[in-house]
Amino acid sequence: MKIALLGYGRMGKSIEAIAVDRSHSIVLKVSDTNSNYDFADADVAIDFSIPTVAMTNIKKAIDAGVPVISGTTGWLDHYSEIIDYCNAKNGTFLYASNFSLGVNIFFELNKKLTELMSGFSEYTTEIEEIHHTQKLDAPSGTAITLADQIIEQSNFKNWTLDKANTDEIHIEAKRIEGVPGTHEITYNSEIDSISIKHTAHSRQGFAMGAVIAAEWIKDKKGIFNMKDVLNIG
Repeated sequence: MKIALLGYGRMGKSIEAIAVDRSHSIVLKVSDTNSNYDFADADVAIDFSIPTVAMTNIKKAIDAGVPVISGTTGWLDHYSEIIDYCNAKNGTFLYASNFSLGVNIFFELNKKLTELMSGFSEYTTEIEEIHHTQKLDAPSGTAITLADQIIEQSNFKNWTLDKANTDEIHIEAKRIEGVPGTHEITYNSEIDSISIKHTAHSRQGFAMGAVIAAEWIKDKKGIFNMKDVLNIG
């Protein structure tokens, strides 16, 4: 499989190493400042760029008829625009806030715990996420996904980085050198606390998941997510 890498930072380099090890070839490497490129030789594109160029990258891949998967966060206010664009162009797009197999299992645990806790109003809910100091957005896309899952199945109305009201979920976003990614959800009452936590030990899990998603999406049409790739949930 011939892969175009849109964004060639740490994650792009990790994806490259895994893809080559799995007998794929990298035919295009696009830096975050390069807008003069095409997808002539690519079977699939993987976008781990920055928020300001992600939409351009994704649309260019769709225009070229190349399936594109994206793990870039910080642009999701425009997610529905990309979905409409992809559908109008009969393209192929997959977005995931996190490509790790473990995190996607964690998402399912979060939904189940939310379902169990929804009838107990005496508990407040908070999310803590920790990432490396080079991460540009806060909170993480993974933390937002976790919060949105809780909001869908509870009386919470919103999430906030600030001090939370009773109908809001507080997200504590920390940036610590060398931390690939940690997410913890805690339900607190005066009597006890219940927590679930996922800790990434390296970027390899994210990179491997992105390559697996690229292998899966090649030659498909439509809008997908990691649940489709992993057949879970």
